[in-house]
Amino acid sequence: MATGKINVSVENIFPLIKKFLYSDHEIFLRELISNATDATLKLKHLTSIGEAKVEYGNPIIEVKVDKDKKQIHIIDQGIGMTEEEVKKYINEVAFSGAEEFLDKYKDVGKDAGIIGHFGLGFYSAFMVADKVEIITKSFKDESAVHWSCDGSPEFSLKEAKKEERGTEIILHVAEDSTEFLEDAKIRELLTKYNKFMPIPIKFGTKTETLPKPEGAKEEDPAPTQEVDDIINNPTPAWTKQPADLKDEDYKSFYRELYPMQFEEPLFNIHLNVDYPFNLTGILYFPKLTNDLNIQKDKIQLYQNQVFVTDNVEGIVPEFLTMLRGVIDSPDIPLNVSRSYLQADGAVKKISSYITRKVADKLNSLFKNNREDFEQKWNDIKVVIEYGMLSEEKFFEKADKFALYPTVDGKFYTYEELEKQIKDNQTDKDDKLVVLYASNKEAQHSYIEAAKAKGYEVLLLDSPIVSHLMQKLETSKEKLSFARVDADHVDNLIKKEDTAISKLSDDEKEKLKGEIEEVIKEKGFTIQMEAMDSTASPFIITEPEFMRRMKEMQQTGGGGMFGMGNMPEMFNLIVNTNHELVSEILNTKTAKKRERLINQSLDLARLSKGLLKGEELTNFIARSYEMIK
Repeated sequence: MATGKINVSVENIFPLIKKFLYSDHEIFLRELISNATDATLKLKHLTSIGEAKVEYGNPIIEVKVDKDKKQIHIIDQGIGMTEEEVKKYINEVAFSGAEEFLDKYKDVGKDAGIIGHFGLGFYSAFMVADKVEIITKSFKDESAVHWSCDGSPEFSLKEAKKEERGTEIILHVAEDSTEFLEDAKIRELLTKYNKFMPIPIKFGTKTETLPKPEGAKEEDPAPTQEVDDIINNPTPAWTKQPADLKDEDYKSFYRELYPMQFEEPLFNIHLNVDYPFNLTGILYFPKLTNDLNIQKDKIQLYQNQVFVTDNVEGIVPEFLTMLRGVIDSPDIPLNVSRSYLQADGAVKKISSYITRKVADKLNSLFKNNREDFEQKWNDIKVVIEYGMLSEEKFFEKADKFALYPTVDGKFYTYEELEKQIKDNQTDKDDKLVVLYASNKEAQHSYIEAAKAKGYEVLLLDSPIVSHLMQKLETSKEKLSFARVDADHVDNLIKKEDTAISKLSDDEKEKLKGEIEEVIKEKGFTIQMEAMDSTASPFIITEPEFMRRMKEMQQTGGGGMFGMGNMPEMFNLIVNTNHELVSEILNTKTAKKRERLINQSLDLARLSKGLLKGEELTNFIARSYEMIK
């Protein structure tokens, strides 16, 4: 038997490991199973190239908990270690960076997250154990070795009895970590970190129901058998070639990833790249709502099938964090810290690759089945619009497939829209004016007025559309967007010919003063306009610029205008060519004039959805009085 000291000048590094990694202490199991997986895959490689003259077979990794003895066992059937290898890999290599580790992290808080940086993965065991044993036998068929360490730099090394090749690690769980002796806790960790590891992981057994034998009676119970409970899926969908997967395979993998999601994903994007970095994965577009506060960080990040995190900020472009799925790359470090990722060149390349791949997939879906793409537009538009705003390269590509739906359910790309409306919706300054509504019901009368002029009206109702319109107006020449209720329809698209007013300038001034006197408490800005005599006498509009700035600030942005708490601003447009307006002007009694103005204003407010509560009740009562 040999005893010795681990080669480290610090007298006792283990309490430091425990202290620095405390917040992450559950990852000891991830680390030890990753080591067992590596040992098994190394053996597979060596047997495949003929260097290991042994039968690879169907190895598994087994995790056992002995609550009475307060032990956790992790057993693999992998490459195993000789005595020399134990000395090298356990006693020396693991601590080769210990000094650097201590220098770097002595002033850092407990969230430093350094496991794996200096070969300290194995020593994460000491976060939960006060003694660790290794019993290992190399595939070279040498005698087995037993290494033991009680959390001080002292260790012992002796010969052991072990029939099968591979390694068994025994953790003697410390008093402050007995939660890890609960089966439910271990199962939870295995499911979280090792659900898709490439080697089957056994944790106990489960009862399986077998088919009834022929001739069995209906009341006879079906036979059962105890089988290994394999908790992982060693060959998840993203490790396979797209050509080998059907639609149903992608859907069932989605259900495996998100067992609590009951809606099917709309479509998926299979990522597969080996240059200039390695990356595989599957991203799913879920059904999205207009609620931007939906839970993000649903994409799971793996390194060689080991779960790392579902906080993928910095790796996945922000607009895609609303998607779901898996990204697996050996080029992403297991120790994901945000500052590290933001500075990492490989990660930046991965982010732009994913952006490009998503844009290309959306473009091909649009080209191959436009009808289907149009049907799904409402469910995916938030992601696409967000991408157009936040990623310039995506904005350029999205120009081909971003859709602009109309209130009548037609869909145009920008190029098609421009062609469709150019002749009719270009104003006197040669600017293309795109009219849109954000609510078909609330803005119905304004939509109808625009359609009566032969104008096309888009339906743009996502929460970030104000930002997107601003972006489009600045990136394309001579373009402006105007909501149908931003002004009277003739003012939205100003043409050369202006209607002649039936009222003289003096009459207009007089009428304006009388209306202002009646409605001065209501806060409207009055505009006298000569319009078609069939247009409404009073129309309420919201100025596009002010309203849009307010909306933009409410969804983040709009910056210096500081309009988040600004009251809504409305204009009251008075149609000087309407006969009712002439009647108001010519009414002899002030009481009747006031009644006509109030009734006309309330009708305009009703049309705009502004008449509510007590005022609506009074309006209805007044209307009944008038028709008696």
